[in-house]
Amino acid sequence: MITSVLVANRGEIACRIVRTCRESGIRTVAVHSDADENALHARVADATVRLPGAAPADTYLRGDLIVKAALDAGADAIHPGYGFLSENPGFARAVLDAGLVWIGPPPEAIEAMASKTRAKKLMGLETLPLHKVTEDDLPVLVKAAAGGGGRGMRVVRDLAALQDELAAARAEALSAFGDDEVFVEPYVEGGRHVKVQILADSHGTVWPLGTRDCSLQRRHQKVIEEAPAPGLSSELTESLYAMAVRAARAVDYVGAGTVEFLVSGDTARFLEMNTRLQVEHPVTEAVFGVDLVALQIRVAEGRALGAPENDPDGPPRARGHAVEARLYAEDPARAWAPQTGTLHRLTVPDGVRLDTGYADGDPIGVHYDPLLAKVVAHAPTRAEALRKLAAALERADIHGPTTNRDLLVRSLRHEEFTTARMDTGFYDRHLPALTGSAPDPYAPLAAALADAHGRSRFGGWRNLPSQPQTKRYAMAGEEHEVRYHHTRAGLTAQGVRVVHADARLVVLEVDGVQRRFEVTPYGDEVYVNTTALRALPRFPDPTADEAPGSLLASMPGTVVRIAEGLTEGAQVQAGQPLLWLEAMKMEHKITAPATGTLTALHAVPGQQVEVGTLLAVVHA
Repeated sequence: MITSVLVANRGEIACRIVRTCRESGIRTVAVHSDADENALHARVADATVRLPGAAPADTYLRGDLIVKAALDAGADAIHPGYGFLSENPGFARAVLDAGLVWIGPPPEAIEAMASKTRAKKLMGLETLPLHKVTEDDLPVLVKAAAGGGGRGMRVVRDLAALQDELAAARAEALSAFGDDEVFVEPYVEGGRHVKVQILADSHGTVWPLGTRDCSLQRRHQKVIEEAPAPGLSSELTESLYAMAVRAARAVDYVGAGTVEFLVSGDTARFLEMNTRLQVEHPVTEAVFGVDLVALQIRVAEGRALGAPENDPDGPPRARGHAVEARLYAEDPARAWAPQTGTLHRLTVPDGVRLDTGYADGDPIGVHYDPLLAKVVAHAPTRAEALRKLAAALERADIHGPTTNRDLLVRSLRHEEFTTARMDTGFYDRHLPALTGSAPDPYAPLAAALADAHGRSRFGGWRNLPSQPQTKRYAMAGEEHEVRYHHTRAGLTAQGVRVVHADARLVVLEVDGVQRRFEVTPYGDEVYVNTTALRALPRFPDPTADEAPGSLLASMPGTVVRIAEGLTEGAQVQAGQPLLWLEAMKMEHKITAPATGTLTALHAVPGQQVEVGTLLAVVHA
């Protein structure tokens, strides 16, 4: 029996594994980089081990340090979580060679499926030769052979852009996975990304635990996922199950994994096999009423999956529908740049599941993926699950860096998604319409009234109603000035009736309807219900303006490269790539804002930059 597990990962998946181990009576050990010393996953584990000597972004890739940490801490098993080392056969072998239990598939199975190119050959499929791609093959998809999560992936519709996209994909793949191998395959327009969850034991049992649809993805990163995949015929579902089981048996698979397909109509094309737990596994857990981590541990101990009481011939039966939304710290107004800062508060209503690697007050750093949390709703029907999740996200308290919350809520309510007519091009068609800003127009007034609470008793009221108090706020990228009066009767404002106002709660009557505004300040940051504002000084700082054409870093990160041959004085075209930043393991292209002259180039490769750092200036 396993008594102590080291979790070789961080963030929400590490916290999620710790939770199951604790419920099972298993002691846990966390590992952490210097940047993660006080991270939530390190705080909730029974013991922690620092991984020394590596940059924060690379620390969790050091298999040798992790195996040593397990031995030093007295763990008898290692769970890799997902990502990082979970699909590294060399790491799996090192764990086993050290006499530890590996909570994952056999190294040989990982190796067989670790490279997407080898996996396709195993399933009898071929990729396009890189040097033979022609116009007739377009569009094509460039993919990293060694990883996933959208890293190293590019859709190419113009043959002239293929070589540049191959180079960019290789650079990103090398940074994310330590392997720059990429390949090309046909890109299917209008396809759906469908997965089958499998679970296999060492006694010959393979369970296909339903389908999942992961079609809503942006930059090839999943945004919303659900189980079961809606709208599949029973014949297609059984065919997907058969192919998934075939893939598992082909490599003598043991443990949890997923087999991925691109579905178009009634046709399914094998994409890859992920030999690990996946980010969206909670939707399968909700539908089948299982704990996949607990089952992983059971299988790793050599025990059989067994025949469940409700279905003696196979796996548990599915009940209802589940939907998961990934909440990211990213700003749509800044080209979805990852955001950093303090997560002041993150709470969701009762009745939904929240998987997160952060607690209130934790910092969101620059070194890792910007995923804040996964929010999961389960209900008897798909329509009920979508409604439940959208409402929960809408009412959630998310105080801190800008997030994609509005995108999630609007996506869940979009007619194309609610009627299950979506495909992987959903955001290509609808992203602008789903990200338009719609802040509450009364939020600035509520913030000002809450700030003014109590001042009237100390002489704040005026005999001259023509002299209002004023306060300025930044909201959704725009400046708002609000005016109100202190009177003998209390606070008043034009166009509304102030029913109640204190430092935390303001009630306004607007057109005969009373509205409640919960106000939470964090210094100059103020949250009014779900609307974020920033208090502005009464008089603007005249030194704050930047020169026209200034390119400022919208996120902290590292300058990874400058466009070839680019020097000060060069003529550039609007939209021309000038340089690339790497932040949270992804590359972000910085382009010329207008056609003109590059009058200044301050960025240099390897430079660490903060938000607002001046990178370059283009004079139109």
